[in-house]
Amino acid sequence: MMDFAIPEELRMLRDSARRFVQQELLPLEPLYANEADIPDDVRARLQARAKALGFWAFDLPEAVGGGGVGYLGMCLVFEELARCTVPSFRAPTVFTPYLGSVLFSCTPEQQQKYLHPVIAGDKRTCFALTEANGGSDPSQMRTMAVLEQRADGEHYRINGNKIFITGADKADFVQLFARTGEDKGAAEVSCFLIDRGTPGMRLGQNFELMSPDRPWELMFEDVCVPASQMVGRRGQGWELARSFLDVGRLIHGPKAIGRAERALEMAIDYARQRKTFGEPLANRQAIQWMIADASVELNAARLMTYHAAWKADQGMNFHVEASQVKLYADDMYLRVVDRAIQIHGGMGLSRELPLELMYRDARSRTITEGSSEMQRTIIAREMLSGKSGVNRVSG
Repeated sequence: MMDFAIPEELRMLRDSARRFVQQELLPLEPLYANEADIPDDVRARLQARAKALGFWAFDLPEAVGGGGVGYLGMCLVFEELARCTVPSFRAPTVFTPYLGSVLFSCTPEQQQKYLHPVIAGDKRTCFALTEANGGSDPSQMRTMAVLEQRADGEHYRINGNKIFITGADKADFVQLFARTGEDKGAAEVSCFLIDRGTPGMRLGQNFELMSPDRPWELMFEDVCVPASQMVGRRGQGWELARSFLDVGRLIHGPKAIGRAERALEMAIDYARQRKTFGEPLANRQAIQWMIADASVELNAARLMTYHAAWKADQGMNFHVEASQVKLYADDMYLRVVDRAIQIHGGMGLSRELPLELMYRDARSRTITEGSSEMQRTIIAREMLSGKSGVNRVSG
């Protein structure tokens, strides 16, 4: 028999996260909702509070000092955090470091220098993959890392540019993906850890987007690093990147669900209160159908997300499900917020409410971490290959 019940310990974790959001984060919305990030002193205070409550690194494996709640627990907490817009995309770092899966493939020496300080909250990192001509296509990656023999050992000389790198301005080190050979495709993409202050690495343009997120361009001009700064083996970079992206795309699910749920609740409350021609909006069939459609789509996205998280927790391949979650949940989020704005009328367009920010956020999500079109390509390719187990609940 299939069990849809959320385990008691995860429900308790979710409820605790909900209280934290209501008590600690939502009061900050008027100050920071439209900022690219919260001030470092505010972040430190919130992280200290989260650590005192036992939230810090709740989603990381117990073997590295995390809470070990798994992907479903991660989704439940991120869903609550996403209800708050302080600020867009950044709230999860209050509870857990911006880490990704790449650093788990580090050598023990690399983990001591990079992984453990990030988990402790003493260092911050960023993920540098996207390029102007090769966001989702490794064959178009132009950043090159050329192996050189020097008196003090093997080094790689790196040249190239990365764009739309979130958090690059405050990162203590960069997880950089570069081509280590002339062959096209993923076989020659490798990953390197580049410390802040390394000669030749510098910030370029700071992009002002329609959402409050403000990513950076990273420029590499004859950056020379020891071969020991490579993560994993040569040519393993795209495999590491795909693992990172799968988790990132899964996380789009709870983020979209949390925001969409808040927008729907706002729409329902307003429809009950607002009267037109002597009757509440809630009595109008057009409004009722908007709310019904939003409820159906929100529930579908939640079930899809939880199932993908469950597969990930079972150690199953969830590559296709991650793309399905990102595709559907992000589109759902955009539709639900659009309806909520329509129900609110002129007030929905006002910055007095968070709906217009949510709309800008939702629109940007259909592009970030792989566009909706790219997700459809991934899904179709896997389904047509006949190798995907996506049509099986437990496979």
